[in-house]
Amino acid sequence: MIRSILYATDLGLYAPYVLQHALALTRAFDASLYVVHAVEPMGLFAESVLQTYLDEDRLKELRSKGLSTVMASIEQRVLEGFRDELGESQHELDVIRSVQVVQGDPPLVILEEAQKRGVDMLVVGSHSHGAGLDIPLGRTAARLVQLSEVPVYLVPMLQHRARGEP
Repeated sequence: MIRSILYATDLGLYAPYVLQHALALTRAFDASLYVVHAVEPMGLFAESVLQTYLDEDRLKELRSKGLSTVMASIEQRVLEGFRDELGESQHELDVIRSVQVVQGDPPLVILEEAQKRGVDMLVVGSHSHGAGLDIPLGRTAARLVQLSEVPVYLVPMLQHRARGEP
């Protein structure tokens, strides 16, 4: 029985398409929908640039207050994107129980959120917005299929159709 679903979004070009699948499954199973977006940690280069221009106190403040502000801003962007995408069907947002933006390695963040929420299914796109057709499955999708303890619903990305390929 599917009672709750976790939709993992990369906020990429095909995110609205994957969202439609997540909402359709949520309606079909009369389930609750949780949304997660993973933000990769700041790289070493960006960290060293900040250290060059900011003293230690400002850097600590930026890490604590700045990061939470950025995460809240991204959560708001996700919700606004859903509202724009759904248009007249905004009542479908009622099935979304929460939107979480979490910093960390995407597959690990998704698996941790799935376990924390006790969801019965994951919904993800098969590729990120930057992956090419020569790669059969994106890194995050591949890791989720390998490690998830619940079914993973993969939504195929449509790059090949846009190019007129079969």
